Amino acid sequence: MIIKASAEIRTNYNGVIDECRQTGEPVYLTKNGQGDAVVMDIDSFEKREQVFRAQQMVLEAYVDKLAGAKSYSSDEVRSMMDKVIDGR
Repeated sequence: MIIKASAEIRTNYNGVIDECRQTGEPVYLTKNGQGDAVVMDIDSFEKREQVFRAQQMVLEAYVDKLAGAKSYSSDEVRSMMDKVIDGR
């Protein structure tokens, strides 16, 4: 975990952002010794968001299955996809 005083972002923005890019980790900023904000580079943020969306989809499917939603085998899914692709 990278922790820096919030003044660091004002005095050394490029250095903080470079560190985010190099490590792929967020930088936690503090103000008066307390957590205040988090900064991360856009590529790492977007990758993290993709993972969260995928996890959310899996969780939703699991909840649906627990609620009794019909599940399909891989062969059934393949057959349905073939029908859609072939226009049947």
